[in-house]
Amino acid sequence: MDEQIFQEYLRGASLTAYEHFGAHCTFEYEKHGVRFSVYAPNAVAVELIGDFNSWSGYPMFRQPCGVWTIFVHDAAPGSLYKYRITTAGGDVYDRMDPFAFSSELRPNTASIVCDLDSYTWSDQGWMQTRSKNFHDPLSIYEVHLGSWKQNKTAKSSDAPFLSYDKLADDLIPYVQDMGYTHIEFLPLTEHPLDASWGYQTSGYFSADSRYGKPAELMRLIDRCHGAGIGVILDFVPLHFVSDFYALHQFDGSFLYESERETERYSPWNTILFDYSKPHVISFMKSALDFWLSRYHFDGVRFDAVSNLIYRNGHKDAGLNEPGLWFLRDCNFSVGKKHPQVMFIAEDSSDYVKVTAPVVYGGLGFDYKWNLGWMHDGLDYIATPWNGRPRIWDKLTFSICYAYQENYILPLSHDEVVHGKKSILDRFYGSYEEKFHQLRTYYLYMISHPGKKLLFMGNELAEFKEWDESKELAWNLLDYPQHAKFHAYMKVLNRLYRQESAFYQEDFHPDAFSWVTCHGACPCVYAFERKNLQGEVVYIVLNFSNREYPSMSISVEQSGEYQELISTDRAAFGGLDRVNPTVKTRGSAQHPTLHFHLPPFTGCVFKPATKVFFV
Repeated sequence: MDEQIFQEYLRGASLTAYEHFGAHCTFEYEKHGVRFSVYAPNAVAVELIGDFNSWSGYPMFRQPCGVWTIFVHDAAPGSLYKYRITTAGGDVYDRMDPFAFSSELRPNTASIVCDLDSYTWSDQGWMQTRSKNFHDPLSIYEVHLGSWKQNKTAKSSDAPFLSYDKLADDLIPYVQDMGYTHIEFLPLTEHPLDASWGYQTSGYFSADSRYGKPAELMRLIDRCHGAGIGVILDFVPLHFVSDFYALHQFDGSFLYESERETERYSPWNTILFDYSKPHVISFMKSALDFWLSRYHFDGVRFDAVSNLIYRNGHKDAGLNEPGLWFLRDCNFSVGKKHPQVMFIAEDSSDYVKVTAPVVYGGLGFDYKWNLGWMHDGLDYIATPWNGRPRIWDKLTFSICYAYQENYILPLSHDEVVHGKKSILDRFYGSYEEKFHQLRTYYLYMISHPGKKLLFMGNELAEFKEWDESKELAWNLLDYPQHAKFHAYMKVLNRLYRQESAFYQEDFHPDAFSWVTCHGACPCVYAFERKNLQGEVVYIVLNFSNREYPSMSISVEQSGEYQELISTDRAAFGGLDRVNPTVKTRGSAQHPTLHFHLPPFTGCVFKPATKVFFV
């Protein structure tokens, strides 16, 4: 390996280490074959074993820098291999390649030689015009591929997975029809345990083998781009799986983790990366660049960022300085190379400037999940109606800090598992009342400042919690209430994308103002949103069981208004108590809008002369 390239890796400055480490098809010594390179500086010996040598072992050559390498002319794409490492203590372990581009399906653990250059992309137009979507609609559909839909004809319950190609056939038209702008996939890096949902990674450069080969994942993303759908990768930079065939004590030393036992283990029984080691920073930055460069992802969501900001994720434990350095270095350097890619933080802390540029003292993310908005809102809807007036600020407090960061409003997979109930089942009330409230709650989400993320199955109004071993309950669409709610979500997404006041000025405080909250009508919230041209829409939300036959709000201009949407439409499962057009009353200087507001109903009004949504 070139000394300059290796020194760059050791300094933490490499973005493309995957071009030099791992298995690469090449032409050497007048023969076609594969060059294998692995960094194992503390190993006494390293052998290459594979199906091309009956797993008997070829001794690898150790360079002075601690990189072991060998050229094998009888290896080719599709060959299985591992590294047999002899440690300083005399132990011998068979390891997967940390830079493998493909891996065997669990429980097998061999790496697979893979030529990624064999796929030809057709998304050049998309790649040139995509953006970070600050002034554009961003409505993300969060998907766990293994349980969105499953293979009902599978012979084994241990292999229910559809292929990337089959998933593309079904998922892409579905997302188009529902009106989402992006898909966010739960981690698609290789991992051994299905129940980890991909968050206990073994192969940081290896596409999840459950659904097919790397070229098939590339084709899935390519087809998404062709359909006008962006793709976001959920990425796990904090920790890796503890299984001994992967990174854990890779060469007999703590190569990727800390030597200090108290700083080695995560709360999830995984191993923490040690970012005080510059080569670990190079490893992870290269992994991110790999997925963005080779797979054309449009965004990356960083998991568990609060644990990289604070030790063990707790503010009282102090700052995690190596983790902070990694985040700033990674977001700055990778972001500079990929300026149109979105970098998203799943961060539950109150650390400031998460979405500020690194040059201004920030962490360099483009967006941060607003977990406070999510938790406050879910607490509110679970409260009986007579108790909601006392906690009215659960729905308003998020506006107090809405412009401190660039927020995404999530209702994610974490909120529909582990006894938390589904979103629908959290609502207080009867079966019908739950649906009425759910429609209004999602209108609140769509109209609140910030971009949007919804986990799969929420659009079906599932009653049961998500189970990663089973597909979504698509049979719910045979039931009228669920089918009507599903239709409502299509219309809501369409309204969001067509009404620019809902997204153009998400991060400008002058584009939002309260009309009423915690006033004479308890549990009624009204506010206005404006677009870049100053055009205004009014949103009214009634989270009480009380009916207001003549609700009134102040508006900026007199005239006729059209109700763009009412959650009480019969087509959505309501009782059709709607207000097709409404004229203002009062003086031209102080006009008011009077309308019928049923229980648990949300509606949106806009001056009739500026209506674009039907």
